[in-house]
Amino acid sequence: MFLYIIKRILRSFLSLFLIICIVFVLLRQMPIEGYFPSNYDRLTELELNNILRNLGLLDPVLVQLFNFLKQLFTEFDFGRSIRYLQGRPVIEIIASKAPISFRFGMIAIFFSMPLGMSLGVMMSRKKSGAWDKIGTGYIVLLQAMPAAIYFVLIQLYGSSLLGLPLLYNPEVPRSLILPIFTMCLPNIAFYALWMRRYMVDEINKDYIKLARAKGVPNTTIFFQHVFRNAVVPMTNTIPTAILMTIVGGIIIESLYSIPGTGGLLVDVIRRQDNPMVQGLVIVYSSLGILGLLLGDILMAFVDPRIKLHKKGDQR
Repeated sequence: MFLYIIKRILRSFLSLFLIICIVFVLLRQMPIEGYFPSNYDRLTELELNNILRNLGLLDPVLVQLFNFLKQLFTEFDFGRSIRYLQGRPVIEIIASKAPISFRFGMIAIFFSMPLGMSLGVMMSRKKSGAWDKIGTGYIVLLQAMPAAIYFVLIQLYGSSLLGLPLLYNPEVPRSLILPIFTMCLPNIAFYALWMRRYMVDEINKDYIKLARAKGVPNTTIFFQHVFRNAVVPMTNTIPTAILMTIVGGIIIESLYSIPGTGGLLVDVIRRQDNPMVQGLVIVYSSLGILGLLLGDILMAFVDPRIKLHKKGDQR
């Protein structure tokens, strides 16, 4: 168990290191306007070179990367914003926005996880039954339709037909309803899809057929054996889904003018604030990797069959 966790942690650090290097190098290939204030057009060639030199952008890329990594891992410094909030540390801006996304994400998880898992259980109880058809239609519809389309439709018709606020207002609690509902829809489909899949896989296994042959009641088989074993592989996906929901939906926060990290990413890309884009991409990537790591560790605890070392022919 210990060796398994250590190996996963080392892999996560390696993945994060590679992502940081790739993001850094790619952004250095972008136009240099993203490293200057909005008055870029009025700067002389000498002023441009002085600013680039002060930022270290005239050094070789490998030197820049080494300096950035040293700054990041020793001081936890992502640099400073160029255009969004000029001169303010990137990490401070992200930290000021994160609680808002955290609030929305936690509310969405509170509703979507139990609803999605319950829908998946109901779909698996009777294959091709009413619940299975309803749930499958719901999942297929969400996967077939681009998310941006039904996000906009919910916003327009929810505000016009139900009289709900079109944009988020922290002083109006009713303005939470539409963005939370919109954020829940894909999450419910995600949990339902995978819960149904794992439940069906367990139902078709030999030990379930043996239990039925012995006369064990279907309710006992379904909840004490099938459901419990189906939840085990679900644990691998739950941490990632939770973390990525908490950091905010990029499109949803932009649609409803929610001042969280999701809307922030869209705004800084539009403003061409390269340090802010770099910091946000690294934060999002780190959370994704952290979610995968937590899922692997959680799987190692809930499933004793997972081993890192080999013993005979077993692993």
